[in-house]
Amino acid sequence: MGRVIIKDRLVVRIEDVRLNNGLHVAILYICTGKYSVFWEDFYRSMERYFLRQSKVEYFVFTDADKLYDEERNLRIHRIRQENLGWPGNTLFRFHMFVSISERLEDYDYLFFLNANTVCRQEIMEEEFLPTEQDLLVVQHPGYYNCSVWRMPYERRKISSASIPWGKGRDYVYGAVNGGKRAAFLGMAKELDDEIRRDYEKDIIAKWHDESHLNHYVWKYGNYKLLTPAYAYPENYQLPFERKIMTIDKGTKIELDQNKLQELKDRSVKGRMLKMIRRA
Repeated sequence: MGRVIIKDRLVVRIEDVRLNNGLHVAILYICTGKYSVFWEDFYRSMERYFLRQSKVEYFVFTDADKLYDEERNLRIHRIRQENLGWPGNTLFRFHMFVSISERLEDYDYLFFLNANTVCRQEIMEEEFLPTEQDLLVVQHPGYYNCSVWRMPYERRKISSASIPWGKGRDYVYGAVNGGKRAAFLGMAKELDDEIRRDYEKDIIAKWHDESHLNHYVWKYGNYKLLTPAYAYPENYQLPFERKIMTIDKGTKIELDQNKLQELKDRSVKGRMLKMIRRA
């Protein structure tokens, strides 16, 4: 039976309609600045489709004063987070996670999903949870079927995220990842330390936190690898189901053109075009 609380003279019944199999899952979510517009669609889709047999709670890092449904749903925890801009909001995400590690001690699994992700089909525990492994990662939809030589790892030796040329295995997407609580927080702590050490030396890895994530999973292994079905870009055509989709950000917010140009320049195609122009 759900709990009943009195709020603003209204009787609110807080009922968790999920069937609880004993697993306690925390979703880590960042939506600062204009990205707060993605929260409602993300949350509604997760409530409808994601791990319905488990108790799922949301830890939302945001500078918004209010989140959709937070007054009714006690599983939503809003954490005040300054907007760090670009690339701070993505580069320092692991620091955010580490900062609340004490609040996460009672959870079995922790997962991070990008602000612009939504579930499109039911995601069952047996298909998603890394029960036999420590971590959960997803193949990058742009590099799931290419050779190691084409994967955009950080190759510079000066970066903590460096993977030597010719080395690597799976190039994973920064948009969806997680794992068993202790393993994920251990990874977050190590990556936070590495990113901050690099940053103090004016070094930023090629693809920011994603480069560090790829270095970590390459170095340690022991991860469950899902296909791009679980991080399917909205405008792509891939030979996978659309289980979890990343929404085109431009449909909801005005994109920073300088940021877009930087991302293009960092891509393999962008670097090749620059080399051709120089030649």
